[in-house]
Formats: sequence, C-alpha cells, structure tokens
Amino acid sequence: MKQSIQLRLGQHLTMTPQLQQAIRLLQLSTLELHCEIQQALDSNLMLELDEEEGGGGLAGASLSLYEAPVPERTQMSDGVSDGAGDAASEFEGNAPDVETIDEVADTGWEDSHEAGEAYPQTRDHDGRDYEAQDSVVETLRDHLVWQMRLTPFSEADMMIAASIIDSVGDDGYLTSSLEDIQAGLRGALVEEDAAMDAIEAVLHRVQHFDPVGVASRDLRECLLVQLQQCAPATPLLAAARQLVSDHLPLLASRDYVQLRRRLGLGEDDLRTVIDLVQGLNPRPGEQVTESHAEYVLPDVYVKKHKGTWQVLLNPGVSPRVRINNQYAGLIRRADSSTDNATLKNHLQEARWFIKSLQSRNETLLKVANCIVERQQAFLEHGEEAMRPLVLHDVSEALGMHESTISRVTRQKFMHTPRGIFELKYFFSSHVGTDSGGECSATAIRAFIKKLVAAEHTTQPLSDSKIAGILVKQGINVARRTVAKYRETLAIPPSNERRRMA
Repeated sequence: MKQSIQLRLGQHLTMTPQLQQAIRLLQLSTLELHCEIQQALDSNLMLELDEEEGGGGLAGASLSLYEAPVPERTQMSDGVSDGAGDAASEFEGNAPDVETIDEVADTGWEDSHEAGEAYPQTRDHDGRDYEAQDSVVETLRDHLVWQMRLTPFSEADMMIAASIIDSVGDDGYLTSSLEDIQAGLRGALVEEDAAMDAIEAVLHRVQHFDPVGVASRDLRECLLVQLQQCAPATPLLAAARQLVSDHLPLLASRDYVQLRRRLGLGEDDLRTVIDLVQGLNPRPGEQVTESHAEYVLPDVYVKKHKGTWQVLLNPGVSPRVRINNQYAGLIRRADSSTDNATLKNHLQEARWFIKSLQSRNETLLKVANCIVERQQAFLEHGEEAMRPLVLHDVSEALGMHESTISRVTRQKFMHTPRGIFELKYFFSSHVGTDSGGECSATAIRAFIKKLVAAEHTTQPLSDSKIAGILVKQGINVARRTVAKYRETLAIPPSNERRRMA
C-alpha cells in the first residue's frame, strides 16, 4: 500500500473547561450550588461575597431555610456583581451564554451530575453547626438494646437477646431464622450451645419489648403478640385471635361473607372484630425509626399580580459574588512574573464563574416562565386542568436543546399558591380526547384519585369502570392505562378497597 499525505477540512465542537463549568452549574441543585460557590470562594482569591447588595451571602441563603424569604422581582443582570475596574478590562472573556451551552447539549455530556452530598453549613455565633446540636436520632436497635439491659437476663440469655436484636430489620421483623441465630451462637457461649427452646423463650420476651410485636417472624405472629396485650375484657377478643390465626388471607381479600361463615358472627360483630385487628400495627419498627426533616428551598416563586402570573427568582438561592477590586488592582499589565500570572488566571476564572452563574439564572428564569405560561390552567384550577407538556415543547419554544431543559429542571423547585413542586412535575405525556384535544397524564391521575375518593366503599370502582367513566368524559384511555396510573398513585385494586357497610 502506497503512503500518501492528505489534507482534510472539518469542524468539531470542543468543550472548554469554562463551558463544562457552565453546563455543570446549570444542572446543580440549590444545595449543590451553594457548595460549589463556597468552594470557588475558598480557591479563588479574586472572588468575594457581595454582602452589601446580597444581604448576607451564603449565611443569608442558609438562614432562609428557616425563615421564609420574601419574593422580590430580581433582574438577572443584578444576580452577580462584577467590580474589577479598568485595570483588568483586557481579560474580559466571552460569556458562556445559553446558545453556546445548547450547542454542545447533545455531545455526550452526562445529563445527571453526580455531586457529593455536601450541604451549606448553618452555624451559630459560636461557630457550632446547628445540625450537630440536634438530638441524636434513636434507632430501633438502640431502643431494643436499652430495654434488654434493663431486663433481668442471665449472661447466656443476654447473648441470645443481643443476637436476636441484631437480626431485627427496620420494619421490626426478624430477618434471620432461629436456626441461623443458633448457628451464630455456637461456640460463643461459655456454657453449652444454646438450645432452640431457650432461643424461643428469649424471643418471646423480646417480642414484648416496646414496640410490642417487634422481632416477629411474620405478620400473623406480630398481630397475635399485640392481641395478647389487649385487656381480657376486650369485646370479641377471642374471635379476633381466631381471625388473625386462621383467616388472614380472607381478610386481605375482603371476603366478608366467608369470614362471617367461618367465625360464626353477625355483620356488626364482624365489623367490631375487623376494627380491632386493623387497629394493630403491622410494622411495629416504624414507630421508633425516625429521620431528619428535609427542607426544600424553592428556586423560583410564582404569584398572581393584577391578573397576571409572574415568575420571580428566589434572591436567597444564588448568593451574589463579585470581583475583589483590591486584588484586581494588583495586576500589572507588563509584568510577566509568576505572581502576576497567577492573579491573571484567577481573575479570568472568576469572570467565567460569575458569567456562568448569570447564564444559569437567565436560563432557569426562561424555562420557568415558559412552564408557567403553558400551565396557567393548573395554577388556576388544580391538577385536573394540567396540560400535557414534554421537554420538546419547551425546547422548541425557547430555541434550546432538550438536554438543556432537562438539566435546568433537575432538582429545581417552584413555589406556587398550590404548593412547592419540582419543575419536572409539570411535564407529562398526553392522551387523546374525543374532541381532538389532549389530556395530560397528571390530569388523568387526578381524575382517578377523585373517582376513587368518591366511590362507595362497599362497591369500589374497578379499573374497567373507571376507564368507562373517563371515556364518557371524552378521555380515551384503556383499562391497562388506568391500572398503571392507579398503581403510581399507590391505590390498591378494587377488591382490596372493599369495606363493610
């Protein structure tokens, strides 16, 4: 094969570090953005908080988690401040505007940014973290161990109880069989290996710890242990024990006719027995398991002013940063020393960072305005008036790529008169109607929820009946589609929703 030299011309997009930074900031959540800004302030000496105009910077933004911020109309150009002055004017770079970001939206950049779980710290006047001052959340295991130490166990029984507690899951049920617990104790006891009778005896004592029914092996045993704690004078207690012991599948299938026949009870007595059983806790461990409250800081506010819906950026979301004039004034134009080059690099990086923040705010406001314009019916009338909307509709209206819309709606929240919603909540597929229009999937789910809430408990609506009602209203939806939407709403099927009259 003969070697030759060929000249080819072509074009390709190059993702500069500045452009990558702009895209990454676009998809960061509020808490991740606070962390990113703090890291930039710590690493770049040219950046500083604009506390005079920003009203507290990061500290003020963190405080807004506890104090509701007052929405104000904010111009995007005021979201950041640049005060470098004429001494650094030669380092002015081109801003990574929305169009530039959108050009590389489909070049393989990941839609989701795996950021670390870092949160802006909120500290008191002494520098102590508020989160560190919270009371320690007691786990189910801690609660059971505390009771075990107060119980007069022998040394061998204490080891058995500790092994049982270690095998209890978060829902309160035993996750290991007694044989596995016995095998784990083999060789650990000073005396001879624990017998199965001893393990079962300790298990029964642990099951009467608080919450009652913990460490049960199945639902039947859990409910029976709780019934043992009822007062002997409780009406129809024996029938309730018989129902739990022998007829739980009939209760789960709502076969009340068979239950009356098997238990030999009338309708009123059966209702009393069922109310007693349903008053028990099928997941006792959840009484103790706690979690920290999670705060949501909205990125934009939506309110109606003089008959017009307005979208306002939350001023506490993005702290205002600016160029430090004092450090920028130290740059000498003709100096090529290492220190001067470092100052120039920091200044250029600071300018790119500020403009990336500005581009992020502008894009977020544009997308939020477009969503509010399309979903005004939802703001006026609720979920049933939600219009179908997909990423392509917004991208076509704003002239952006769908990936850009996906990034800017990721973990961004909108505060509306009807509550706080993630921006992605307003996107849903569409279903055709008889009139030739379209109905959103969110509206259909709202219709299904409304129909189920108004149904008669003795004769709940099946998926086919719900589909028929929707068809009569002009919404062409199949039974399997109703079943899918019903499952997403965590609504059980009709046979499990049946109740006694």
